[in-house]
Amino acid sequence: MIEPAPGNTSALARISGQPIAIGAVALVIVVLGIGSITLWRAYTGTAPETDRVVAVRQLQARTAQASEQLVEKTKGLEATQQESIDQLQVVQDQLLTVRRLLAAQQADTRKLSEQVGTLTESIDGLRQSFASAQAAEPAAPPSTRKRSVRKSSAAKPRASKSAKLKRGRSNG
Repeated sequence: MIEPAPGNTSALARISGQPIAIGAVALVIVVLGIGSITLWRAYTGTAPETDRVVAVRQLQARTAQASEQLVEKTKGLEATQQESIDQLQVVQDQLLTVRRLLAAQQADTRKLSEQVGTLTESIDGLRQSFASAQAAEPAAPPSTRKRSVRKSSAAKPRASKSAKLKRGRSNG
Protein backbone atom coordinates (compact mmCIF):
# COMPACT_ATOMS: atom_id res chain seq x y z
CA MET A 1 0.00 0.00 0.00
CA ILE A 2 0.95 3.47 -0.65
CA GLU A 3 1.02 5.65 2.37
CA PRO A 4 0.32 9.27 2.12
CA ALA A 5 3.16 11.53 2.78
CA PRO A 6 2.98 13.47 6.00
CA GLY A 7 3.27 16.82 4.16
CA ASN A 8 0.40 16.07 1.75
CA THR A 9 -2.45 15.99 4.26
CA SER A 10 -5.25 18.09 2.98
CA ALA A 11 -7.74 20.29 4.75
CA LEU A 12 -10.51 17.91 3.77
CA ALA A 13 -8.93 15.14 5.69
CA ARG A 14 -8.66 17.35 8.75
CA ILE A 15 -12.35 18.37 8.55
CA SER A 16 -13.65 14.89 8.00
CA GLY A 17 -11.96 13.89 11.18
CA GLN A 18 -14.24 16.13 13.25
CA PRO A 19 -17.87 15.26 12.37
CA ILE A 20 -19.27 16.90 15.47
CA ALA A 21 -17.85 20.27 14.48
CA ILE A 22 -19.28 19.94 10.95
CA GLY A 23 -22.73 19.14 12.33
CA ALA A 24 -22.56 22.05 14.75
CA VAL A 25 -21.60 24.50 11.97
CA ALA A 26 -24.39 23.20 9.73
CA LEU A 27 -26.88 23.55 12.59
CA VAL A 28 -25.77 27.12 13.24
CA ILE A 29 -26.12 27.98 9.53
CA VAL A 30 -29.65 26.51 9.41
CA VAL A 31 -30.68 28.32 12.61
CA LEU A 32 -29.25 31.61 11.29
CA GLY A 33 -31.14 31.12 7.97
CA ILE A 34 -34.43 30.43 9.75
CA GLY A 35 -33.90 33.37 12.04
CA SER A 36 -33.09 35.74 9.17
CA ILE A 37 -36.21 34.61 7.26
CA THR A 38 -38.33 35.10 10.39
CA LEU A 39 -36.87 38.57 10.97
CA TRP A 40 -37.36 39.50 7.28
CA ARG A 41 -41.03 38.45 7.40
CA ALA A 42 -41.59 40.27 10.68
CA TYR A 43 -39.89 43.41 9.34
CA THR A 44 -41.79 43.52 6.00
CA GLY A 45 -45.08 42.39 7.52
CA THR A 46 -45.93 40.04 4.64
CA ALA A 47 -45.83 36.34 4.27
CA PRO A 48 -46.05 34.46 0.97
CA GLU A 49 -48.87 32.30 2.32
CA THR A 50 -51.04 35.30 3.15
CA ASP A 51 -50.14 36.88 -0.21
CA ARG A 52 -51.32 33.73 -1.93
CA VAL A 53 -54.55 33.69 0.07
CA VAL A 54 -55.17 37.37 -0.73
CA ALA A 55 -54.43 36.74 -4.42
CA VAL A 56 -56.83 33.79 -4.48
CA ARG A 57 -59.56 35.85 -2.80
CA GLN A 58 -59.04 38.70 -5.26
CA LEU A 59 -59.22 36.26 -8.13
CA GLN A 60 -62.44 34.81 -6.72
CA ALA A 61 -63.90 38.30 -6.31
CA ARG A 62 -62.98 39.20 -9.90
CA THR A 63 -64.47 35.95 -11.14
CA ALA A 64 -67.70 36.58 -9.23
CA GLN A 65 -67.86 40.15 -10.55
CA ALA A 66 -67.27 38.98 -14.13
CA SER A 67 -69.93 36.32 -13.65
CA GLU A 68 -72.43 38.91 -12.39
CA GLN A 69 -71.65 41.16 -15.35
CA LEU A 70 -72.20 38.26 -17.73
CA VAL A 71 -75.54 37.49 -16.06
CA GLU A 72 -76.60 41.14 -16.35
CA LYS A 73 -75.55 41.32 -20.00
CA THR A 74 -77.35 38.06 -20.71
CA LYS A 75 -80.52 39.42 -19.10
CA GLY A 76 -80.16 42.61 -21.14
CA LEU A 77 -79.78 40.59 -24.33
CA GLU A 78 -82.82 38.51 -23.42
CA ALA A 79 -84.87 41.66 -22.86
CA THR A 80 -83.66 43.15 -26.14
CA GLN A 81 -84.43 39.92 -27.95
CA GLN A 82 -87.93 39.81 -26.47
CA GLU A 83 -88.53 43.43 -27.51
CA SER A 84 -87.38 42.57 -31.02
CA ILE A 85 -89.72 39.59 -31.11
CA ASP A 86 -92.62 41.75 -29.91
CA GLN A 87 -91.86 44.41 -32.53
CA LEU A 88 -91.65 41.75 -35.23
CA GLN A 89 -95.04 40.39 -34.19
CA VAL A 90 -96.53 43.90 -34.35
CA VAL A 91 -95.06 44.37 -37.83
CA GLN A 92 -96.43 40.99 -38.91
CA ASP A 93 -99.88 41.93 -37.60
CA GLN A 94 -99.70 45.24 -39.46
CA LEU A 95 -98.63 43.44 -42.63
CA LEU A 96 -101.57 41.06 -42.30
CA THR A 97 -103.94 44.01 -41.83
CA VAL A 98 -102.49 45.75 -44.90
CA ARG A 99 -102.89 42.57 -46.93
CA ARG A 100 -106.54 42.29 -45.87
CA LEU A 101 -107.18 45.93 -46.73
CA LEU A 102 -105.49 45.47 -50.09
CA ALA A 103 -107.62 42.41 -50.85
CA ALA A 104 -110.76 44.35 -49.89
CA GLN A 105 -109.72 47.26 -52.11
CA GLN A 106 -109.04 44.91 -54.99
CA ALA A 107 -112.48 43.35 -54.55
CA ASP A 108 -114.06 46.84 -54.49
CA THR A 109 -112.08 47.75 -57.60
CA ARG A 110 -113.35 44.64 -59.36
CA LYS A 111 -116.94 45.46 -58.40
CA LEU A 112 -116.56 49.03 -59.58
CA SER A 113 -115.01 47.85 -62.85
CA GLU A 114 -117.96 45.53 -63.39
CA GLN A 115 -120.37 48.37 -62.63
CA VAL A 116 -118.54 50.69 -65.04
CA GLY A 117 -118.71 47.95 -67.68
CA THR A 118 -122.44 47.58 -67.07
CA LEU A 119 -122.94 51.36 -67.28
CA THR A 120 -120.92 51.49 -70.49
CA GLU A 121 -123.07 48.75 -72.00
CA SER A 122 -126.22 50.61 -70.90
CA ILE A 123 -124.97 53.85 -72.45
CA ASP A 124 -124.13 52.05 -75.67
CA GLY A 125 -127.61 50.50 -75.68
CA LEU A 126 -129.20 53.93 -75.14
CA ARG A 127 -127.13 55.43 -77.95
CA GLN A 128 -128.18 52.65 -80.27
CA SER A 129 -131.84 53.03 -79.32
CA PHE A 130 -131.60 56.80 -79.77
CA ALA A 131 -129.99 56.32 -83.19
CA SER A 132 -132.67 53.82 -84.23
CA ALA A 133 -135.41 56.13 -82.89
CA GLN A 134 -134.05 59.03 -84.95
CA ALA A 135 -133.90 56.88 -88.05
CA ALA A 136 -137.46 55.58 -87.53
CA GLU A 137 -139.10 59.04 -87.11
CA PRO A 138 -140.76 60.56 -90.19
CA ALA A 139 -139.31 63.67 -91.68
CA ALA A 140 -140.75 66.61 -89.82
CA PRO A 141 -139.64 70.14 -89.25
CA PRO A 142 -136.06 69.63 -88.11
CA SER A 143 -135.87 72.42 -85.54
CA THR A 144 -138.93 71.49 -83.44
CA ARG A 145 -138.53 67.77 -83.32
CA LYS A 146 -134.82 67.79 -82.73
CA ARG A 147 -135.16 70.00 -79.72
CA SER A 148 -137.91 67.95 -78.15
CA VAL A 149 -136.15 64.70 -78.96
CA ARG A 150 -132.89 65.99 -77.65
CA LYS A 151 -134.43 67.23 -74.46
CA SER A 152 -136.38 64.06 -73.85
CA SER A 153 -133.51 61.76 -74.87
CA ALA A 154 -130.97 63.79 -72.91
CA ALA A 155 -133.16 63.72 -69.81
CA LYS A 156 -133.71 59.98 -69.97
CA PRO A 157 -130.05 58.91 -70.03
CA ARG A 158 -129.27 61.18 -67.13
CA ALA A 159 -132.15 59.82 -65.14
CA SER A 160 -131.23 56.29 -66.03
CA LYS A 161 -127.56 56.90 -65.24
CA SER A 162 -128.31 58.25 -61.82
CA ALA A 163 -130.80 55.48 -61.15
CA LYS A 164 -128.28 52.85 -62.18
CA LEU A 165 -125.58 54.46 -60.04
CA LYS A 166 -127.94 54.44 -57.07
CA ARG A 167 -128.79 50.79 -57.72
CA GLY A 168 -125.11 49.93 -58.08
CA ARG A 169 -124.24 51.66 -54.80
CA SER A 170 -127.04 50.00 -52.93
CA ASN A 171 -125.92 46.61 -54.26
CA GLY A 172 -122.23 47.21 -53.42
